[in-house]
Amino acid sequence: MNLSLSIASIAGGLVLLVLGAEVLVRGAASIAKKMSIPEIAVGLTVVALGTSAPELVVNAFAAAGGQHPIVFGNIIGSNLANILLILGVAGLIYPLAVQKSTVWKEIPFLLLATLVVFLLVYDSWGGDEHANWLSRNDGLVLLGLFAIFVTYTFGLSKIESPDQYDVATYSHWISLLMIGGGMAALFLGGRLTVSGAVDIAKQMGISEKLIACTILAGGTSLPELATSAIAAYRKRCDIAVGNVVGSCIFNLLMVLGISGVIRPVNYSPAFNVDAIVLVAATILLFVTMFTGKRQKLDRWEAALMLLGYSAYIGYLLYSR
Repeated sequence: MNLSLSIASIAGGLVLLVLGAEVLVRGAASIAKKMSIPEIAVGLTVVALGTSAPELVVNAFAAAGGQHPIVFGNIIGSNLANILLILGVAGLIYPLAVQKSTVWKEIPFLLLATLVVFLLVYDSWGGDEHANWLSRNDGLVLLGLFAIFVTYTFGLSKIESPDQYDVATYSHWISLLMIGGGMAALFLGGRLTVSGAVDIAKQMGISEKLIACTILAGGTSLPELATSAIAAYRKRCDIAVGNVVGSCIFNLLMVLGISGVIRPVNYSPAFNVDAIVLVAATILLFVTMFTGKRQKLDRWEAALMLLGYSAYIGYLLYSR
């Protein structure tokens, strides 16, 4: 596959991933609404799952194919894009006030999940890069933590929320057809994206890590960007922030958990700086809830996040 075809493969794959996730979410949300599942539960589960579906599919193919740098690079890069880029853009559009539970429970849970992931994969502190693995047991631990998060999320469904999700309803068969079509698009998009990324890395002599942390991470984060930007424009702050925090937790616990169960994944110390940046970004998100106006991401704080993301991309390009 020549370079132009590889680029086209990634572009086409990302389009299929985004469209597939959108169609899948619409079909699943329609069925959930007809089953009288509370809207906040739909938003925090179905919508968050849909926006994380591109990362899940890309990682599943990368894990099965042994492309280990793509597995970790996609998740680390996506979560950094979610926190620094997407919340930065959304916060510039409209200052984001959040609920107290987000500040004291969900953001700290995200930080805990981030630390747990890297504690699990860092099996050797002696510098042997071949000794660090996300094993199947590690994957099961992450999925167990994910089950706890989902249980907590459904507990939130008992709480009244001023934010409502606009859920269109379709007939039963059309909803099932949308779910099936969305999954098919995700499957094809995942194969095209991963194969294109691997080919570009080989042809241009650059690392799979750089491709995963930039192009793949940015592309698979497009659903989160669209959701949070539109939510901020409509002044629906809980959706804008909740979508990002929920998607980051999904990525770390569900996506990496499933990746490890599919096939053990080697963690390279080359990601150490990226991991530190991700932990720092999560702490920054928590701190911004107490600077300026409490429990609010102000515009200047959003601009600081965008500056941080620009610095991270600059580091990636410099260190490639």
